[in-house]
Amino acid sequence: MKIVIISGSIVGTKTKTAMLKTEEIFLQKYPEHDVQLLDLADYQIEYSDGRNYIDYEGDTKYVTETIMNADALIIGTPVFQASIPATLKNIFDLLPIHAFRDKVASVVVTAGTAKHYLMVEQQLKPILSYMKAQIVPTYVFIEEQDFLRKEISNDDIIFRLNRLAEDTVTTFDAFEAIRIKKDEAYGF
Repeated sequence: MKIVIISGSIVGTKTKTAMLKTEEIFLQKYPEHDVQLLDLADYQIEYSDGRNYIDYEGDTKYVTETIMNADALIIGTPVFQASIPATLKNIFDLLPIHAFRDKVASVVVTAGTAKHYLMVEQQLKPILSYMKAQIVPTYVFIEEQDFLRKEISNDDIIFRLNRLAEDTVTTFDAFEAIRIKKDEAYGF
């Protein structure tokens, strides 16, 4: 399985810190899988202008093709003004409507306060659903107080990130078994 972990912001450090920890957990627990971190801050991504993602070049083409080739996505996002950052929204806009069909998507959120806890339910999950992702129902919400010196300091967050990794792989395995059973029913 190809797992792509996305750090969906170009500013700040908390989302990147969380996604680096998520990558570490996946690499430790599932070394048999291909795990790749895409930190959007490392790429010069063009704004979506309506072209097909394969018509872009450079970093934009690389990032979108990497996402399209994934089996599972772990999407990390900060909360800015009670919403996802434009950088992450632009990634969604660059991709086709059904980009996440047959892909499992999990979410890790960083925020300054618990007041933004439902942003995922109200904004991010509807986008992922519209793009046909199989969404892992639970997500990890990390507040400002859970970080200390660019590290996650709350053991419960580490536990929940480990659980998110397990839930992501289990969800992928379940949907893969369903897909195979449906394909076999056609008798090709």
